[in-house]
This record gives sequence, C-alpha cells and structure tokens, in this order.
Amino acid sequence: MTRVALLSRSVDLDFLRPLLLAQDASLDIATWPDPRCLQAEVAVCWQTPPGLYARMPRLRLVHSIAAGVDNVVDGQALRGLPVCRVVDPLLAQGMLQYVLWGVLHFHRHFDRALANQRRAHWQRHAQAPASDCRVGLMGLGELGGLVAQQLAAMGYAVGGWSRTPRSLDGVQTFSGDPGLQPFLARTDVLVCLLPLTDATRGILGADCFAALPAGAALIHCGRGEHLVQGDLLAALDSGHLRGAVLDVFETEPLPAEHPLWHAPGVVVTPHMASMAGFDVVVRQIADNVARLRAGEPLQHQVDTVHGY
Repeated sequence: MTRVALLSRSVDLDFLRPLLLAQDASLDIATWPDPRCLQAEVAVCWQTPPGLYARMPRLRLVHSIAAGVDNVVDGQALRGLPVCRVVDPLLAQGMLQYVLWGVLHFHRHFDRALANQRRAHWQRHAQAPASDCRVGLMGLGELGGLVAQQLAAMGYAVGGWSRTPRSLDGVQTFSGDPGLQPFLARTDVLVCLLPLTDATRGILGADCFAALPAGAALIHCGRGEHLVQGDLLAALDSGHLRGAVLDVFETEPLPAEHPLWHAPGVVVTPHMASMAGFDVVVRQIADNVARLRAGEPLQHQVDTVHGY
C-alpha cells in the first residue's frame, strides 16, 4: 500500500481522494494538515506548505496537479526527489483559445470599443489584416510553440523568444539575452507563457516594457511572479502601453483593493486561461505511482534545475 499526501496551503485537495481511489483502490490517502501526511511516499501538490518535504522522510515522488511545478518546488528541500507534472492536450487548446481572444481584443480594437461603450461614444476603427499585428510569444515550450504556430497559420506576424534556440515553421525566433531586445522591439502584442525560474522572475518589468514599441499591449498567462505590477501600472499610466490582459497574479485571488482591478485598459481574469481535466490529473498521478512501485521510468518528469 502506497501512502499519498494531498498537500496545499491554499486549496483543500481532498476532492481528489475519491478520484484517485477510483484509479487505484489500494492507495492510502491523507490530506494536509493530517499528520499522516508526514509518512507519505508520494506528495500530490498545489502550493505546498513551506518546508514540508523536509519533514517527510519516506517521500519518494513529488507530483504537481498542474502543468507548472514552480509552486511545488519553490523554497523546498527536494533532496534529489523526482518531480512530475501533468500533461494534457486540453491545456494547449485552452491556452490557444485564451491567447487568441487576447490578441483579437487588441488587434480588432475591442479594447477601444469597450472603452467607448462606457462613454456612449460611437467610433468604428479600420480593420487591419492579421499580418499587420506583430505578436510575440515569450516561451516556446509545448504551450507556447503550439500557440505561436497556430497564430502564424492565421496570418499573424509571429515572433518567439526562448532561453535556448528553437526553430518553428512560420515563426521568427529569438533566444537568450542577445535576442530579447530585438524580439521585444518587433512586438505589438506581447504574450508571456514562460515557466517561472530564477531567470524569469520579474522579467515583465520596466526594462521589458520600455523595449516594446509605443502602444504595445501585454497578454500575461505565465506565472504571477513574472510581472512587476508597479512597473506595468507605470507603463500604462504613461501611455507607453495600450493595455493588458492578465490571468495570473503574485497573490491569488487578486485582492479586491488592488489597483489592477480598475486600471484603464486592463482586463483581469481569474487564472482561467487553461487547466487540465481532473480525470487526466488523477490518471497520470496513479500511473506514476504504479511506475514508482515497479521501478519504471516516470512520465512527465521535469528538470528541477531549469524548472520545466
């Protein structure tokens, strides 16, 4: 019997218990803060309480319930433990839909139409072809690569930036520190789909925004810690940035008193860009538990040095 601990400091993950047991009835499942969690062999996590793995001497696997692992490894002593994530084709499709909506929001002037509606002002903007809208994707992994190529197939002028060189059909690619400034300079709508690492924390700040053309816009659906919120508000207030669609925040839920709720040109969505189906989540967790028991290679294991 394998003990599985459901660990989160922000969400009650006990709803996963019956779903996991339906996959493997032999599992012994405990939900934090049940002290039995400390003797678990597998940690199933979302925003793990600080320092918890160090108190779990029998732990053999850390498994995120999402595609990202930053919130389950940040500040934790991993002791070389394997870390796995969830991979679901639904995630990519959902992210493509969200980003396309955001791109259309700015390309087709829906942001200006909504602002005019609040003033009862009738103004029709000229329709520009997609090729006139230069979209830039930060992050060209499984999600970013798919989104970039799909947008290019729709006729958008797409560029992409990644840590290491990538080649994608129809996409002008840039990489590393030398490629960041020229990438930003050719981008009218910047889309952040980066993983959160020490190198990407705070990357959406004053220097990034200043390197974008005047009137550029931001679509942010990476991680909340990528964004320096005060720098974004300053860039919006100055008029250098036209607007922003924001789905992720350093503190979630976004506090009711936060100025981003009411900043002109900003759309706030509640971390809804895309998510894995829980049937896929529990199936992949149960599969990796079985692999762990059998000594077989784990699925969707991440490089904890790079964070993905």
